[in-house]
Amino acid sequence: MSGDGFPSSAFSSPVKDSSMLEVLDLTKQVAKDSYEKIFPEMEARLGAAQRAARAAGVPVVIVFEGWHAAGKGKIINRLVQSLDPRGFKVFAVGEPTDIERFYPWMWRFWNLLPGAGDIVILDHSWYCRVLSERMENAKDQTPWREAYDGIREFERQLTESGVVLVKFWLHISKQEQKKRFEALEDNEAMSWRVGKEEWRQNKKYREWLDATEEMLERTDTANAPWTLVEATYERYVRVRVVERVLQAVEGELDRRASSPPAERKPMAEPVDWPPPHKTILDRVDLSLSLSRDQYEKDLDDLQERLLHLEYRLYKARIPALVAYEGWDAAGKGGNIRRLTQGLDPRGYEVIPVAAPTAEELARHYLWRFWRRVPKAGHIGIFDRTWYGRVLVERVEGFCTEAEWKRAFQEINEFERQLTEYGTVVVKFWLQIDREEQLRRFQDRQNTPSKQWKITEEDWRNRDKWKQYNVCVAEMIERTSTTYAPWTILEANCKLHARIKALRTVADAIEKALNR
Repeated sequence: MSGDGFPSSAFSSPVKDSSMLEVLDLTKQVAKDSYEKIFPEMEARLGAAQRAARAAGVPVVIVFEGWHAAGKGKIINRLVQSLDPRGFKVFAVGEPTDIERFYPWMWRFWNLLPGAGDIVILDHSWYCRVLSERMENAKDQTPWREAYDGIREFERQLTESGVVLVKFWLHISKQEQKKRFEALEDNEAMSWRVGKEEWRQNKKYREWLDATEEMLERTDTANAPWTLVEATYERYVRVRVVERVLQAVEGELDRRASSPPAERKPMAEPVDWPPPHKTILDRVDLSLSLSRDQYEKDLDDLQERLLHLEYRLYKARIPALVAYEGWDAAGKGGNIRRLTQGLDPRGYEVIPVAAPTAEELARHYLWRFWRRVPKAGHIGIFDRTWYGRVLVERVEGFCTEAEWKRAFQEINEFERQLTEYGTVVVKFWLQIDREEQLRRFQDRQNTPSKQWKITEEDWRNRDKWKQYNVCVAEMIERTSTTYAPWTILEANCKLHARIKALRTVADAIEKALNR
């Protein structure tokens, strides 16, 4: 945790029986002549750092947390005066809106992330869950205790992807806060800023201090350390904050300049083929089939059942997410059509996933999926998914080895956060053999009404069957979890695969409703 800075260390001597915040020297200040000498130069450097970060594609997130009346608004206002307004956005984070409450709690923060080269400044942040929400709902400890894992995972994912994350806690004493509240109340134009909530924090300063200490201890990590700012004197705050932002941004620029770009190369064909040990794909029984008569009967029954479950899901405000992956021509589209055929279209959305856009490439790869997760009471159906990172991106070399390797953990964390919110997550892999794929490709090519379904890309992917086979097996083995297991659909028989998919979705939703 970073509490030191201009002009001296905040931790020069430990104080017995005192917390980390209580040992801060709140008398720290910068003399006016020193400030006037150094600060203009620091502001010029900050503007230059912003331009360099934009040119290098470095995204920056600056988080301000602290006590009411600690001066967050003032320092943010001064900080942005040195920046090009076309390259930053400031968000004041308050209580979640009614719409935001219909999504997992981290959803709204993923939506605020900057693109490459941009800066986002947050007045309050995801830490509201472990501070204000904790203090307001002291009896229900589960949400804020579980939130720590989500926070650490979120910040690690951002920083590992190249985001510069700077976190400030602006600290003042109880007496200083009270003095500032009284001054604001005496100012007719500013008195609105002090209400019951602010005075309640001052009255419960000790409890808030304990909650803050725990927050700092549990979220101060090597990749996302806290910077503690003694916020009694304004000039010192300005110098300390700008100094830390410069250190972080310039440090990342230097790191990138001195490090060669990571190599991205297509996956080589496996040396040992077939694999010496059978994978989960080798154990799939592709002879499973279903008669047309039985299919029609089961389809009617399941579609009627799913419609009733959809309405119950909406009433219970439970979200459901159905993810489809599979070989080209395995039947994802037909499967999705049968799933949605009997549903009320107002309660579901099908999200087709194609190559990422320029806007999506400028952010963490999970950003575009977080934005489309279903809200409470609705069903989201993904035709291809976030698993592209460990499949096509890995095979084609669209990401680095380090990126696809850490994606397994990131994906598991993503899905766990969804299920902790209550989302029903169902994941399908449609498995066919190579001979069946060839037959379907040829059928598409020779049938005028189906020719739009077959492209040169499909044939090129088929040539990399071995590479994809290795990736799919590892994907299923490493991301089939208790909370989001994979279901393999034996899809050589489309009728069997469709019925199994519908029954799996219905069973999963019903189980969640019964819980």
